[in-house]
Amino acid sequence: MIGAASCVHSASLAQRPDSLSTVITALAGGVGAARLLRGMVRAVSASDVIAVVNTGDDTVLHGLYISPDLDTVTYTLGGLNDDERGWGLAGETWKVMEALERLGGETWFGLGDQDLATHLYRTQRLASGAPLSQVTAEITSALGVGARLLPMSDDPVRTRLRLAGGPEISFQDYFVRRHHDVAVEAVRFDGAAQSRPAPGVLDALDRADKLVICPSNPVVSIGPILAVPGVLDALSARREDVVAVSPIVAGAALKGPAGRLLVELGHGSSVVGVARLYAQVAATLVIDEADAGLATEVEATGARCVVTPTIMHTPEHATTLARVVLGGAAAPASSTR
Repeated sequence: MIGAASCVHSASLAQRPDSLSTVITALAGGVGAARLLRGMVRAVSASDVIAVVNTGDDTVLHGLYISPDLDTVTYTLGGLNDDERGWGLAGETWKVMEALERLGGETWFGLGDQDLATHLYRTQRLASGAPLSQVTAEITSALGVGARLLPMSDDPVRTRLRLAGGPEISFQDYFVRRHHDVAVEAVRFDGAAQSRPAPGVLDALDRADKLVICPSNPVVSIGPILAVPGVLDALSARREDVVAVSPIVAGAALKGPAGRLLVELGHGSSVVGVARLYAQVAATLVIDEADAGLATEVEATGARCVVTPTIMHTPEHATTLARVVLGGAAAPASSTR
């Protein structure tokens, strides 16, 4: 814990990182992370950005290996994403899913026609013996992504959720099939204890000049990454250099089940709950202006607090937030609102 925390307003930070030439490593999962990373590669050189991406959501469906978070980040940074949906490819068509439905096949997990090419390629390369990290590098290179994307592990780690009074199910069963509209009483990361960080992950955490935890679901997007042996220790050792961005704004998640999960698991859906969850690994928490009134409570957890608009309606908003986040990592403790 840091001894004396102070809350700063983004006005004192936004102009600082215009021409950074430093290595930035971010922990990422989901749409919020993809949007912040898009802002980062506009604010700094894309080649300076490394993203360690959650693979706890990965699944096999129709015999294909699907990696939703890696694909969301890849498509967004490649300028290929459907911004309205937040996931998938722009201009997508669904002929295969329509044909599959006519046959009576499973269509609860939608796979677009273009998107299928990614999964077909990944599945074939994995079957040939290539590790996920190598396949990810091949896909990102082919799609013109300048940042380096690293899966958190080449080993299988799967997020499992135990429903309240019910069975344990896979993440995609919870998130997509059941529309995350069921109560959860526990979450675990199957295979995490036996996994190893993917090549380059620990080095990226160790040598980064700035470390960022993106505005991703703390439980099911960042949690699996921290569960990979060595990652939590590496971040804890660099705590003073870590800036986390809250995915909770005014007591709710902007997208997905983060708010609900935080409540169900006893953390509370607020920036204070997020600060407590990240207390071991992040010395700074960036929160939205809507939560400025909770800054003192955030500081009581031992975190510095940066207040700024965090909702990324446009790429320009994401770029502004990225500049604040990167500037916040270096702001002096004496700064004030």
